[in-house]
Amino acid sequence: MKKIFILFLLALPLSAVHAQATVGMNDRAYNLSYLDKVARPVIQNLANDELKAKMPVLLAEHPDNKETRLKVAYLEAFGRTLSGIAPWLNLEGGSPDEQKLRNQYREWTLKAIANATNPRAKDYMQWQGAQPLVDGAFFALGLIRCPWLWQHLSTEVQQQVATALNITRSFTPGYNNWILFSGVIEAFFCKYGLPYDAMRIDFGVRQFMEYWYTGDGMFSDGMTFHLDYYNSYVIQPFLSTILDITNAKNKTYINYSGRLDKISKRYAEIQERMINTDGSYPATGRSIVYRGGAFHHLANMSFKKQLPEILSPAQVRCALTAVVRKTLSAPETFTKDGWLNLGLCGKQIGLADFYITTGSLYLCTDIFLPLGLPATDEYWSAPAQPWSAVKIWSGQNAMADHAMDIK
Repeated sequence: MKKIFILFLLALPLSAVHAQATVGMNDRAYNLSYLDKVARPVIQNLANDELKAKMPVLLAEHPDNKETRLKVAYLEAFGRTLSGIAPWLNLEGGSPDEQKLRNQYREWTLKAIANATNPRAKDYMQWQGAQPLVDGAFFALGLIRCPWLWQHLSTEVQQQVATALNITRSFTPGYNNWILFSGVIEAFFCKYGLPYDAMRIDFGVRQFMEYWYTGDGMFSDGMTFHLDYYNSYVIQPFLSTILDITNAKNKTYINYSGRLDKISKRYAEIQERMINTDGSYPATGRSIVYRGGAFHHLANMSFKKQLPEILSPAQVRCALTAVVRKTLSAPETFTKDGWLNLGLCGKQIGLADFYITTGSLYLCTDIFLPLGLPATDEYWSAPAQPWSAVKIWSGQNAMADHAMDIK
């Protein structure tokens, strides 16, 4: 198989050979360099209480409410960035350079959380309203994924965080994936021993597990199925997080765990097969400018070491690294000052839906969740392996794909 993979590389253009050849040699350093490139402007500026002063807020061509979108963009950027870098912040060890970088980010992030939740800070975030519920949930998800941060916040800042997240309760979520935003905020309270509303958790869990599973590893987004990436952007990562926390607390949804595990594994198989030989993937459905966030689920399953047996960690690493390369190395992906531009492969404003801002784009950091695994883990240490598309389109033998029915 290794010889066939090499022959496939030789058949590619020189530029593609160079891109593929780096896979498996230093993937961790490559992913970490892009995590730093994406996250640094957000976290460093917020730590300095200068995010609102420094971050340019680009909007879609036809935004629904320009004034509101401008106000909420900063929490979008921070909450989404935190959700993606949190597992890496929670990790210990690694090379001296990686430890030094992590320690710097930990210092910045503690200050960033304090400023984002402090009404006296210039960068105090907008926590009231519809979009703040969304990104308050991503912020809460980041704190769930990084207990180190919560444990190292002062009592005063912990109270600021609780107060800010309590404000999000005033908005009633839409009858779709938004009910999981409310659920994950309550799961945060549950995890850290704070008063929580079990009904907000229960409603989301039961709606998805009892009524909105459509089959073959995917849920509908509310009453209607949409062919987009929301099973990955939100639904399955949030649902699994909520079940993990509540089951650890009191085993409330233990009967759903086995079923969700089957669903999640099947959707991971589908996601891996959607990654083309060059790291591209079908640009279908709304929110496509979230870039690598389209593979939040596959990255999360890798980080949690819950991949199906049919997928080796190494092939998923190679596939996700190809996505990072395709979506973040394209010309004009970043502004001259290092902020993300609207687009999927470069600057493509027309791809941005009416609700998209610069802040929205930082959901792409969730592709970096496996950096929360140590460098010695099989995910990073195993030799490079071709992912499904590479096997199939280079003429290698590959396993057939089959739909999954849950009886």
